[in-house]
Amino acid sequence: MMIKPSIEQLTKGEINRYELVIATAKCARIVTDEYVEQREKADKLVANKMTDKPISSLIDNDLRNKKAVENAVQRIYSGEYKIILPKQE
Repeated sequence: MMIKPSIEQLTKGEINRYELVIATAKCARIVTDEYVEQREKADKLVANKMTDKPISSLIDNDLRNKKAVENAVQRIYSGEYKIILPKQE
């Protein structure tokens, strides 16, 4: 399955594919950590009977229903995460 936007749209001629892959992997790790954090909070709420909602409804819809890489690509494309190269620091 192809994730949209395309590589050309993501790189915009500024970075190479390798840099894009590394940035996407790092962003996907952040997304996964967010999911784990939300899941732990939801588990605690349910275990302590502080809510009647199911665990799935307490977790962000995108984090729950999309793959981490797909979320990462969308966040990079939307500008929520910016790729900073070592030479730019």
